[in-house]
Amino acid sequence: MPEMPEVETVRRTLTPLAVGKVIKKVDLWYPNIISSDHREFKNKLVGKKILAIDRYAKFLLIRLSEDLTIVSHLRMEGKYYLSLPATPKDKHDHVQFEFTDGTSLRYNDVRKFGRMQLVETGSEKIVTGIAKLGPEADSPEFTLDYFYAGLNKRHKNIKNVLLDQSLVSGLGNIYVDEVLWSSKIHPLSICNKIPKDKVAILRDEINHTIEEAIKYKGTTVHTYLDANGDTGHYQNRLKAYGHAGEKCRRCQSKLEKIKVSGRGTTFCPNCQVMYK
Repeated sequence: MPEMPEVETVRRTLTPLAVGKVIKKVDLWYPNIISSDHREFKNKLVGKKILAIDRYAKFLLIRLSEDLTIVSHLRMEGKYYLSLPATPKDKHDHVQFEFTDGTSLRYNDVRKFGRMQLVETGSEKIVTGIAKLGPEADSPEFTLDYFYAGLNKRHKNIKNVLLDQSLVSGLGNIYVDEVLWSSKIHPLSICNKIPKDKVAILRDEINHTIEEAIKYKGTTVHTYLDANGDTGHYQNRLKAYGHAGEKCRRCQSKLEKIKVSGRGTTFCPNCQVMYK
């Protein structure tokens, strides 16, 4: 699944391809990608200009003229790419925005899990899934006091809490494994048992990892590509995720992989401390 660094990279690469263009027509080849009214989605977008592309956590916010926003979640394998309207449709192309300049923007999604919703600009944090999210990683709102207080109220394991997006948003399975490894915290540690000094280290590692992953244009371990069709580069810097059975780069112990609520989780049993 594209996580915050990947979605930010998509936003940055999509911006020069789409901003400033006017929508002439919308084709919905798989209407269920649209979670709002399908007919309204098609009709309201005609004649609208793409003004900007923003992001909140893992959501793209495509800003349009007349105070409209397309809230887009890529889920597991969603991709945008620039095309021409006459180009033969790929079997996994599900939405096409045809522009007045003769180009088109296509949404491609092998699993069809991605979703788009048309809302009034400014309402996205009220009427979409963004409403349930905590502050973004590496944002001014993600303070140590906030993070520690939130963990203190939770009796679940740290892996699940970092994945559920309600305390801090933007991290997925890849980056949770990475930040727990770099913080030396076992993924099954109980949140309210983790000392404040370790919480501070964890917060710093979350922020640093997100910054670094954005710098290296995200992580490609399966199918992720940016809007230019390029892979990310952070997969070459992963220390835990994808390295089960290999030696830990710190202590040379063998990295182990377990399931935590159905998610594969790689960690070092020697230097990642269990707090319980």
